[in-house]
Amino acid sequence: MSEGTVRLTAADDIELAERLKAGRDRVIAELRKLIVGQDEVIDQVLITLFVGGNSLIVGVPGLAKTLLIQSIAQVLDLKFSRIQFTPDLMPSDITGTDIIQEDPETGQRVLKFFPGPIFANIVLADEINRTPPKTQAALLEAMQEHRVTVQGQTYRLEEPFFVFATQNPIELEGTYPLPEAQLDRFMFNIVMDYLPEEDELAVVRRTTAIQDFQFERALTGEDILAFQRLVRRVPIADPVVSYAVTLVRTSRPSRNGAPPFIEQWVSYGASVRAAQYLVLGAKARALMQGRYYVTFDDIRALAHPVLRHRILTNFHAESERITTDFLIDRLIETVPLPRSGM
Repeated sequence: MSEGTVRLTAADDIELAERLKAGRDRVIAELRKLIVGQDEVIDQVLITLFVGGNSLIVGVPGLAKTLLIQSIAQVLDLKFSRIQFTPDLMPSDITGTDIIQEDPETGQRVLKFFPGPIFANIVLADEINRTPPKTQAALLEAMQEHRVTVQGQTYRLEEPFFVFATQNPIELEGTYPLPEAQLDRFMFNIVMDYLPEEDELAVVRRTTAIQDFQFERALTGEDILAFQRLVRRVPIADPVVSYAVTLVRTSRPSRNGAPPFIEQWVSYGASVRAAQYLVLGAKARALMQGRYYVTFDDIRALAHPVLRHRILTNFHAESERITTDFLIDRLIETVPLPRSGM
């Protein structure tokens, strides 16, 4: 069985896939009114939306991380909320809290729930590593369960629901790094880097002139939910799934057949969740490119954002300045394609 023999065939699914591709193009066209460059970052954010995941965005200040997520919410006409994480932020500042109020008719005092900023469609958790673990956990519970519990009462979050969390990689003092088990809940670790010189010039020219434009809604929340269901219906050939699983399993040391560089530089490899997100992301990427089947290249293209926060390097790697991106490059070079898919 080759990688391209398994594909969408149902007429309704193909029509929906065409809407997804057209919607992706419209979203990017609208974003280009304000956002310059960052093509790969935008695609990874859109894959996150079409899969129904949550992603971590890492980059130095001033690279428009907040602007990008806020603009996408506007283009999709979804409710956006930004939470600035600080050391004194409490869980109730995120989830909301019960407040005693007096009923004007009866004079009785009752508890009334006032929802917090987590009650939005797209939540930007700015500098998530600046708040203590207890507050981080309140956000991560909402990410996982799409609900919050306050005083024993459970409240469902409105769908679609996404969390994009940012981290500043150059300021470590006064931070509370997310544990690896919590990082694993993020689909992607999206790295936002400096723009090329031409793009940076365009940003400066555009942002120092009068800006007079309006976003046009490209998709709706219902469209996004329909696309999420479609992504899971995309069939995938067994050799492609096998390749994704082998990539993930090969990242684990102390395993039969682990490459020497993994044994030398890695403490812990990626979890099974990495393989799940590789496959789901590859399905979404294929549809975004107008294909109804998944290829090995789809898996390879997403290996870095899926694996870079799931491979834990040891002190040997740190002393030799070996990065997880370097290790992922080596993994892609080392793991062969299944013979039946070549």
